[in-house]
Formats: sequence, structure tokens, C-alpha cells
Amino acid sequence: MEALGHPPLNSLTSCRRHYQGQQHCTRLLGTTRCLNYSEPSSVKCRPFYGTRHRGLNSIRVQAVEEDDEVRQMKDMAAARKRWEALVREEKVKVLTPREAGYAMQLSNKTLLDVRPSTEHKKAWVKASTRIPIFDVDSRFDAGTLSRKVTNFMMGGWWSGVPTLSVDGQFLSKVEEKFTKDTDLIVACQKGLRLSLMRTSCTEESEDTDGMILQVEILSFLENLATELSYLSCDTKSLAACELLHNAGYRNLFWIQGGLEAADEGDLEREGPVPFKLAGIGGVSEFLGWTDQQRVAAAKEGWGYRLVFSARLVGVFLVADALLFGAQQAARYLQEIRSH
Repeated sequence: MEALGHPPLNSLTSCRRHYQGQQHCTRLLGTTRCLNYSEPSSVKCRPFYGTRHRGLNSIRVQAVEEDDEVRQMKDMAAARKRWEALVREEKVKVLTPREAGYAMQLSNKTLLDVRPSTEHKKAWVKASTRIPIFDVDSRFDAGTLSRKVTNFMMGGWWSGVPTLSVDGQFLSKVEEKFTKDTDLIVACQKGLRLSLMRTSCTEESEDTDGMILQVEILSFLENLATELSYLSCDTKSLAACELLHNAGYRNLFWIQGGLEAADEGDLEREGPVPFKLAGIGGVSEFLGWTDQQRVAAAKEGWGYRLVFSARLVGVFLVADALLFGAQQAARYLQEIRSH
């Protein structure tokens, strides 16, 4: 073929492969030019700035998120160790709900209810004192509204858990009502559930007595409130015990499992619902799809279950009616436009 003036066969194959490679590169990069080794070096080394910068930004964001998760795990472990130490060293004595009821009746100990208003208004212990460490955030500034929307979207609509904020005056309110030698039984709704807690807390520092500074604990709780609204966790009572112990209260008791662990008769209850149902809400409560309601249904029988079954059927009927109405409205609007 060379004698006839044609290029050799292997060179034709190489050119074809080179042309196909250029086409493939063009398809992948769109308007970006494929590098050609015949072009100057300045062209060959041309970087894709937009894609590169976006990649670097995503890497930075991912690194920040990983650092936050690591810090949150460390803060969670540190808080758990502090609270376990309080109980292990008997700086805070553990009581069952029944033992707490006996203590209130026989030795006139005071029960300090640290739950938010949404839980307290459903059921409370007779003769108890309520000073919440977290309460419903009633502010309407931009930051709070953003938190409320996030809380609702992250499951608040289902669980009914409101947006909470820490009460920075909690300790001063307790000191106004009780002296340092008062026997206080601290109670919340569900007890300690650290496994789901995610917080962002300042690093620990200790004073001369080896106790965590009150300012850092309040900072810890403030950051905890941001996540507590839409996570199924409850650390109110032990967080309150830590604050009170560091403030000089030495006769502290903690109800293990919270008021939700109390059976009827353990504590003298007031309010419209049992303690076990005081911490539920939202759509899950309306439909009866909570663990507490399932336990109650097993005890109450079919009559209790039929109520929630009827509600579920009603929800499906309403949803079907709304869908049918939307379809009819769309059809009506389409007919108006066509005419």
C-alpha cells in the first residue's frame, strides 16, 4: 500500500481510534475541548475550574460534618460519664416511681417537676413543684421560626414534640423556693435516653473542686435544646440534678425511668391522662400508633382499639375526599381555560 501512495493500514486504524477518542471526550465534557497533544502546553493544562471548585467545597462541607459528628459523640460520651458518676458516687440517689411516692408520703420530700408545659398539663404529681429546665419556645424571631419549621419537618408533626429552649433562670428559680438542705426528688417524663442525643457543647473545664462550671453546663443545655425538639430523647432530670449538685444541693433524688415508668397508684396523680401517656402527641397519638398506646390497648381490650381504628379510617376518607376534590377542581379549571 505504501507503494501505491497510501498510508499503512496500522496508521489508519490509529487515526480512527484517535478520532473516536476525541468524539467520546467531547460527549463527556460537552462544550469543553478535548486535550490535543499538538496544542500548546498552556492549553493542555487548562483546569476545569467550576467542577473543581464545587468538588473542593463539597469535600470541605463533608469534612465539617464529620468533625461535628465526632465532636457530638465526644460531648455525648462526656455528659453520660458525668451523669453516671453522679449516680455511681451516690451524689444523686436513684428511686423508682413507687419509692418516690412513699418518700413523699412518709418523709415529706418535695418532687421537683422539670418537664415542659406540654407534658405537665396532661398529668402531674399532686403537691409537686414545677420548674422546667426546658420549656416550649414561644419566641417568633427569625431564628426561632427556622427551628420551629425544622422541628416540624423532622418529625414534630408526627410525635407532637414542640420546639424547646433552656431556661437560663432555672437555678435561680429553684434557689428562690428551696434551701440547699431541702430533699428534692427530680422528675422528668421519660428518664435518661442518651443513645439518641446529639449536641454541640463547649469543651469541659473544671473548677477547684473538680466540678463542671455552671456556665458551660448551661451552654451544653442551650445547644441540646436545638436538637432535643425533634429527637426522641429526654435528659432533663439528670441535667437538672447536675446543675443543682454543682450549686450546693446535696439531698438529691432521681426517678429512674421518669414519670412514664410509674404505674397507677405509685404516685398521686392529677390531670386528664395517665403518666404513661403524658409525653406523646401529634399524629401518632391521634392514630394510636405509639408504644404507650399499644400497651394500653392490650390492657383495655377491643373497645380501646376500635376508637383508633375508626380514626384511621376517617383519615383515609378525608384524604380520599381531598384528592377527589383536587381532581375535580383541576378539571373545572381546565374547562374554563378551554372556553
